[in-house]
Amino acid sequence: MVLAVLINERTALGTGPISPRYLSEHLLRRGIYLDRIRADRVLHEALTVGPDPLHLALVFNLSHSTASRYAAIAQNLLDDQGVEDRNRN
Repeated sequence: MVLAVLINERTALGTGPISPRYLSEHLLRRGIYLDRIRADRVLHEALTVGPDPLHLALVFNLSHSTASRYAAIAQNLLDDQGVEDRNRN
């Protein structure tokens, strides 16, 4: 299981979660949503480890179809990067 850690000056030295108020004042007001942070983390994993839907499903507890979508997106990004690298040489 992969965990994302969000801390503030009050929770940094403890084990408790940040408050909904902190989320509202510091993240949501700036247009940052937890589901987008999680999606970014899943995509980063797929780009780093490889676009393997089984790995993504197991690590992030995703359904097969969701993991497959992330893997396909990662594969497309990796393929595009390979084309750009070949065009530079």
